[in-house]
Amino acid sequence: MKQLSLFFFTALLITSCGTSSKSNSSSVHKNEAKVEDPKKYASSITAEELKEMLYKYASDEFEGRETGEKGQKMAVEYLKAQYQALGIPTPLGNDDYFQEVPLEKQSIAEAKISINGTDFKSFEDHMVLRASGSTNVSTKEIIYVGYGIHSENYSDYKDLDVKGKIVLAKAGEPKDADGNYVTTGSKEDTKWSNGRQSLSSKRDAAIENGAKGLILLDTNMFTRYAPYYQRQAESGASGRLSLKSNEDEMMMLMITENLAKALYPSILEDDKAKTLTTDLSIEIENKSEQITSENVVAYIKGSTKPDEIVVISAHLDHEGIKNGEVYNGADDDGSGTVAILEIAEAFKIAEKSGHGPKRSILFLHVTGEEKGLLGSRHYTDNDPIFPLENTVADLNIDMIGRTDPNRKEGDRNYVYLIGSDKLSTDLHNISEEVNKKYCNVELDYTYNDDNDPNRFYYRSDHYNFAKNNIPVIFYFNGTHDDYHRPSDTPDKIEYDLLENRTRLVFHTAWEIANRANKPVVDKATE
Repeated sequence: MKQLSLFFFTALLITSCGTSSKSNSSSVHKNEAKVEDPKKYASSITAEELKEMLYKYASDEFEGRETGEKGQKMAVEYLKAQYQALGIPTPLGNDDYFQEVPLEKQSIAEAKISINGTDFKSFEDHMVLRASGSTNVSTKEIIYVGYGIHSENYSDYKDLDVKGKIVLAKAGEPKDADGNYVTTGSKEDTKWSNGRQSLSSKRDAAIENGAKGLILLDTNMFTRYAPYYQRQAESGASGRLSLKSNEDEMMMLMITENLAKALYPSILEDDKAKTLTTDLSIEIENKSEQITSENVVAYIKGSTKPDEIVVISAHLDHEGIKNGEVYNGADDDGSGTVAILEIAEAFKIAEKSGHGPKRSILFLHVTGEEKGLLGSRHYTDNDPIFPLENTVADLNIDMIGRTDPNRKEGDRNYVYLIGSDKLSTDLHNISEEVNKKYCNVELDYTYNDDNDPNRFYYRSDHYNFAKNNIPVIFYFNGTHDDYHRPSDTPDKIEYDLLENRTRLVFHTAWEIANRANKPVVDKATE
C-alpha cells in the first residue's frame, strides 16, 4: 500500500466508485447534521494497490493458505504487518492481532456398540460423525424424536425434556395431506429434507434442546459415506478439521436400518416422540489431533459510539496444495482479504484527518472458512471479542474480483448481494441508497432468493452472524470455471471491478458507522 501522506495530494481528483459513479439524491443521513463527505477517503481504494497486494497474497509463496499449515501462518503474519504499517491497532492489546482458533484434525473414530447384548459393527451398522475425545456411554433410556426437527412451525421436541440424554431421529421430514413439507407448506426441499444441510440442522436442533448425543438413521447418507470413512480409518489418515468447542461436543452417530430397528422396531412407521427403554452401550476411541489456527483482528475505535461494532469480514484461508499444485485462491478469498485492507486504510485516513467513524469498526479476517466456516463460528459461538448484542452489522466479502460467466444479462459492473433484507429492511435500504448516491454498481439479488438451490446464504462467514440475529450483507461475484481450482490466480482478477466493489463496501460501512441509528432488526433468523 502506498504511504498515507501521498493520499491528500490526489484525494479530490478521483471519483468515488470508478468511472461508473454518478451523483444521486437519497435519504442517506436524512435529517442529520452535515457530515464529512466519504468520497475522498474512498478514493484511496485503488485497483493498483489491490493488485499489488493480491499478487503477493495469492502467490505460490503462500502455498494456498490451507488452514493450520505453513502458508496460512505466512498469510496471518502478512496481514498483521499490513495493519502495523497502517497504524491500526488490535482490540486484543499487546500487539496481538491473532485470535487463536482451537481446531481438531479429525481421525476417523471407531465405536463399539452393543444393544441388549448384541454387538454391531463399525462401518457396517454405524459410524461416528463427531465425539469429544474418547467416550464411554451406557444408558437404558433413549428419547425417540421422530425426524429430529425443531423449527418455528413444527417441532419434534415439543414438550420433551432431552437435556443430558441421547436422542434417536430419522432422515427426512414429514409432509401434510397435500404433499407439502409441514415446516414450510411447500413442496420444495428445505434444510431438513436431506443431505449435509439436513444433517447439520438436526444436529443443531439436538444441541439447542440440550441433548448429549444424537443417533441418526439415514440410510442414503450412510451408504454414501461409510466406505470412505472405513478407508480413512484403515489408512490412519487425518480427515477434516473441526472447531474444538469450549465445551464437550455432542456425540453424533449415523446408523443403518438394522441397528435402528434394534433400538426401536417401529422407527420407520412411527413419527411420534417417545421414551425407549433399552440397554445401550457405546465405546468410542478418538485419535484426533489438536491444532491451532488464527483469525486476524484489527479495529478503529469509534469516536462517539465506541461500544457499537460494525464488522467487516473475509476469510483468509484457501485450499492449500493438492497433487503438487498450489491453489492460490486469488478470488476466493484473496479478493475479499485485500479489499478489507484497503477499506481499513480508508477509515484510517479519515481518522487521521479528524473524521474517524462514530461506531467502532472491526476488521475480521477469519480462518477455516473452507473447512466449514470455523473461524467465524469460533468468533460468534465461542469467543466474541466484542459482545454480539453490541454488533450492529456484518459486511462479509467473499469473492468480488471476477464475473459470473453464467450471468447473461445486466451490467458488467455488478455484484451479487445476499442477505441484506433477511433480518433488517433498514440495512437493505441503507445499502441501496448508499449505492445510488456513491457507486451505481448493479446490485443483483439472484442468489438472495430463499429457494436458491446453491444456498449461498448459508455458505460463507456472514451466516454465523446472521444466525445470531445480526444483520448481514454478503458481497459475491458468483462462481466461475476457476473456483476451487489451481487456476484461480491473480492475473484473472478484473481489478477495476474489484476497486468499485471495495469502494461500495467502504461507503456502506461508513454510512452504518456514522448514522444516528443502527440498522433495525425487524425479522428473525430461522
